[in-house]
Amino acid sequence: MHHTLFFSPQVLTTCLFSSTKMNKNRLSSFIDIRNAFFSEVAIGILANTILLLFHAHNFLLEHRPKSTDLTIGHLALIHIVMLLTVAFMATDTFGSQKTWDDIQCKLVVHLYSSMRGLSICATCLLSVLRAITLSPRNSRLAKFKPHSSHHNLYCTLFLWVFNMFISGYFLVSTVATPSVTSAHLLHVTESCSLCPVIHFLRYVHFVLRTFQDVCLLGLMALSSGYMVTLLYRHKRQTQHLQSTKLSPKAPPEERATQTILLLMSFFVVMYFLDITVSWFSRKLWDIDSVHMCVQMLVGNGYASISPLVLISAEKRIIKVLKYIW
Repeated sequence: MHHTLFFSPQVLTTCLFSSTKMNKNRLSSFIDIRNAFFSEVAIGILANTILLLFHAHNFLLEHRPKSTDLTIGHLALIHIVMLLTVAFMATDTFGSQKTWDDIQCKLVVHLYSSMRGLSICATCLLSVLRAITLSPRNSRLAKFKPHSSHHNLYCTLFLWVFNMFISGYFLVSTVATPSVTSAHLLHVTESCSLCPVIHFLRYVHFVLRTFQDVCLLGLMALSSGYMVTLLYRHKRQTQHLQSTKLSPKAPPEERATQTILLLMSFFVVMYFLDITVSWFSRKLWDIDSVHMCVQMLVGNGYASISPLVLISAEKRIIKVLKYIW
């Protein structure tokens, strides 16, 4: 999900500049997609806020917090910042009257890129932690259990520093270009563009980002495969206990693991869907700009929908929401 900076940043600007040439039906479709985008962002921010408050409460006030409380809360915080930033960028793209200067453009684009990178990092970390928690006592992963919270904190700090460093590329390449058009500029929003930089810097950024994504996707695949194997073994043991009329083990851990596996599957689907939509957007650049606008929904779909997946597995959150309703 990191092959482009901003749900193909140029897509939004292209949509805006092309809207005056659209017929009424196409303009209506553009407005509908814009409204759907802001609705998606609003739902995502609300859901992530609920998730963050719940797991922050567990981590700070519970006597024995779960090993995943910090990571899920961290993931929710990343997605809140990411969605707020992308909404801020979208307001400029959709016709804000106030133009941005160089500093605003550099900081906003750098922050959004960093959050995109941290999103896949936190998702991978959640998968690995769940695999460690689920591992049997005689496995090699079991030795990490007592220290998982400390390792989690150190890993989180390292990931922040690493992603801020990778995204530093945009502090160099992003410039404020209000009302300027050039074949050499790649528009991010109406006020901001990416300008050509030294080829070496672009190459380093591409290699580091690709290396990170490939490694994290590989770790997700390994940890998910390991969890599937453990669930299969547990299911066979449960069937044996039921056949011998003994009480099977309570299933909360199994349900939590299934939720993480669902989250990993959803992330992979959205990752490759984003790549596919981005590729088609480039192919259809001069044909239908409305279809290209769909990419902004796809690019932030994971940040908006993933908290709903996690909330659905937390009975205490659902009870509170039902009570409030």
